[in-house]
Amino acid sequence: MQFLQADPIRAPARAQDLILRHRVKDYRASDLERRYTKLGVEEDFFINYGFVTRELQALMHPRADCRVPAENRLPWPAARRKRAQRLLDFVRERGSVHLREVDEYFSHGKVKNYWGGNSNATTHLLDAMHYQGLLRVTRREAGIRIYAAHEHVAEVLDDTACDARLDALADAAIRIYAPLPLGSLRFLLRRLRYAAPQWESRIAGTIQRAKHRLAHAHVDGTDWYLPAEWKVPRGQPDDTVRLLAPFDPVVWDRWRFEKLWGWTYRFEAYTPSAKRVRGYYAMPMLWRDQVIGWGNLSVNDDSLQVDFGYVKSAPRGRVFAQGLEEELERVRVFLGLAK
Repeated sequence: MQFLQADPIRAPARAQDLILRHRVKDYRASDLERRYTKLGVEEDFFINYGFVTRELQALMHPRADCRVPAENRLPWPAARRKRAQRLLDFVRERGSVHLREVDEYFSHGKVKNYWGGNSNATTHLLDAMHYQGLLRVTRREAGIRIYAAHEHVAEVLDDTACDARLDALADAAIRIYAPLPLGSLRFLLRRLRYAAPQWESRIAGTIQRAKHRLAHAHVDGTDWYLPAEWKVPRGQPDDTVRLLAPFDPVVWDRWRFEKLWGWTYRFEAYTPSAKRVRGYYAMPMLWRDQVIGWGNLSVNDDSLQVDFGYVKSAPRGRVFAQGLEEELERVRVFLGLAK
């Protein structure tokens, strides 16, 4: 996949684990975190925050114009660059650091975070340095990032090389989320401004080149795009029931979701409880080739608690009932629960 979106909410497990559950044989919750140091992957921001292969990460960094002197590459005021340099020296001296060690040594006050609340300024600076490629996440301890210095070779790229890197990033994203209607293709590739902010002005050209090299179909008034090398499988869908993460590539594109399955799905974890329609962490339910409803799953006293909703009604008959129970058993095994 080259990229896997991450989310910290566990309901009943983190999104990255729920996504891998359907794609990796015998996968168990938190296997990614346990094996992280041996997998050749990095935590980083691509079109969203998550895990990327080191080969993909190398296409995005350094996130700065290499023609600018090194001391001026960070898009920050001089005072903040000075604090970042002190912190980077601290990390290099120790090899790797826990947030607690940094907090004990530095005191940078509080800042507003993305969600409008207060964050420790040191944490905020570490996040920014990680995004800029000065630091990397070597592992996590109880969910807390352990940082080390991250060195990059600052190549000076010509226009052709810059476009080639953007095209490779675009292809990686498209392979994960295709087939894509034209509007979704544009939306997806515009998000490359987070992966490679240094080339944001070039993304319009990236979109145009992608349209020309991708396979294309016009169906029911909609233009769809997918990799030219894809082979579309034929045959009938199986009777497997699958409960998907809200960020699974199958459901990530909400416009496509509504186009294919005829109803609107929204992620409501950050919606006030009184306004939720489907639940805190409603997981779309895929049966055969239709998303027919959703499930809210939680763990209480080592037991899986389930609550289902359906767009119309639950399918009748033993085939669906058996498929749903088999999926719940797979979830229990994945979570390490007793039946």
